[in-house]
Amino acid sequence: MYRLSPIILLLGLTINLFAQNPHGADFKMDCADCHTSDGWEIPAEFWKNNTPTKQINSETTVQESSLSSRHFDHNATKFSLLGQHYIVDCRGCHQSLVFSEARTECVSCHTDMHSQTVGADCDRCHNSENWLVDDITQLHYDNGFPLLGAHAISSCYDCHKSASELRFDRIGNDCINCHLDEYSASTNPNHTNAGYSTNCIECHSINGFDWSTENINHEFFPLTKGHEIENCAKCHTSGDYNNTSTDCLSCHQADYNASINPSHQNQNFPTDCASCHTTEPEWNPASFTDHNNYYALNGAHANISNDCATCHNGDYSTTPNTCVGCHLDNYNNTNNPNHSSAQFPTDCESCHSENDWEPSTFDHDGQYFPIYSGKHREAWNQCVECHTIAGNFSTFSCIDCHEHSNQASLNDKHSEISDYSYTSLSCFTCHPTGNDD
Repeated sequence: MYRLSPIILLLGLTINLFAQNPHGADFKMDCADCHTSDGWEIPAEFWKNNTPTKQINSETTVQESSLSSRHFDHNATKFSLLGQHYIVDCRGCHQSLVFSEARTECVSCHTDMHSQTVGADCDRCHNSENWLVDDITQLHYDNGFPLLGAHAISSCYDCHKSASELRFDRIGNDCINCHLDEYSASTNPNHTNAGYSTNCIECHSINGFDWSTENINHEFFPLTKGHEIENCAKCHTSGDYNNTSTDCLSCHQADYNASINPSHQNQNFPTDCASCHTTEPEWNPASFTDHNNYYALNGAHANISNDCATCHNGDYSTTPNTCVGCHLDNYNNTNNPNHSSAQFPTDCESCHSENDWEPSTFDHDGQYFPIYSGKHREAWNQCVECHTIAGNFSTFSCIDCHEHSNQASLNDKHSEISDYSYTSLSCFTCHPTGNDD
């Protein structure tokens, strides 16, 4: 009876100690795992003398507790001890002896220098090694605003402006949130007056390093060929980019007035430049679609259709539409045959085509004498064989080819022909087709 009392007393004391566990009622580890019978404190010498080294980073080497590795694995909790957390004193995080009260959120131990402007999860930007941020580009990409072009070389504080330079309040991903001043200050063109979109990337490239652009949507008036210019103010002279006229004359009045070949103003040409010109530089080529109403430009005439002055010597109202009106010099200067002395018709088309002067056709057989048919076909090579007087095609010779050595015989054949004479004109009179009959 007396021997059981100390045992019962010790049992009751043990139960009382567990009921008052300073580490919390849910802490189930054996006290002896960390403490000794000499006292509750864990000697510092024990930790130092019984720990192998562990490399934390390139500069920090610490001792790894053999006790911790044998009896308590912190990695088994919801918070693994990595980086700088590995060398922090336990009481730095565990302010009370109830270990379960320690929270795993970064802000439970670390003061939020950013004042909650980037969230409470430090691990989004920092790691347990140090506070340096080395993935700013990726962070912005994940946030929907990739740092490209000029944004990649800008200081953080160019966009994230705060008194402490530690607050990173959201400024939005819209261009205008940062570039309202540039938008408002623009003068060439004036974006505000022109009512331009505040979404800068509609015209400007986010990859660029300045405000130059090739992305202006100018489809309502294509900037091609002669209109492919970089200086907007050359057309938008008033600074009003909304109501600039697309009529040719609004930009090209001076060109219209200064034209001399032909003089558009004097000839009352239409002011719609596109009716004759394309957008090719220097106004060439040009076309006058109504020209066929006056004179159809075919063949060789089509080849010079862009050189108006060749036919229109400054006068576009009374320019003749007959061949000889343009080609009188050609007619007068011909010598094989000489058109003027031969009294050829001045209607060039009666012999020539519109493609070239050669080959030419002349109805010699139907109008004068058959040389392409009948007995004279292929009996001659050049006009001068019959037209023996140079340049005079009104005269001709029969007797130069048809010689009669026997005059008596010739006389016998023509004995019944009254007024017979041996001359070319007589031959033609009696033999208009070149036959013997």
